[in-house]
Amino acid sequence: MKYFVNDGCIGCGLCEATCPEVFKMTDEGVAKAIETEVPTELESAATEAKDGCPVGAIEEA
Repeated sequence: MKYFVNDGCIGCGLCEATCPEVFKMTDEGVAKAIETEVPTELESAATEAKDGCPVGAIEEA
């Protein structure tokens, strides 16, 4: 599975705090997901970050 952070991101940082291996905050103040497949051992944390996004800005790519 892969994730994508859409333009609705408000830069709260919750995703990075939940799963920093997959989500990082950019210099522009918004989140970005890694471009590769999420490793199996990180799928649960990545899904938790997606589900916890307060504006629903994380999508499965």
